[in-house]
Amino acid sequence: MKLIEEGNFSGWVRVTLFVLGLVVFGGSLASDWLPRWTRMVGFVLGFGMMALGGFSSRAHMLHIKPFDNSYKKARESYETKGDEEDK
Repeated sequence: MKLIEEGNFSGWVRVTLFVLGLVVFGGSLASDWLPRWTRMVGFVLGFGMMALGGFSSRAHMLHIKPFDNSYKKARESYETKGDEEDK
């Protein structure tokens, strides 16, 4: 059970984030018996979860890998050797 596959959230994590965020978002809007601060926290938390699920789905669709380690290769390509720095 992996959360991250090929540099992005796995499919079930993306769907779960979006659906759970939608439930929390809708529940916070529909509940009048909860205190105001609880509804606001639920609203923001649900919206954030929906946004995270949606953005990660779009990143998967565009083949963007936000959790990939490819930046390390780029960083190593800019490193100089010790004798070149003295010049």
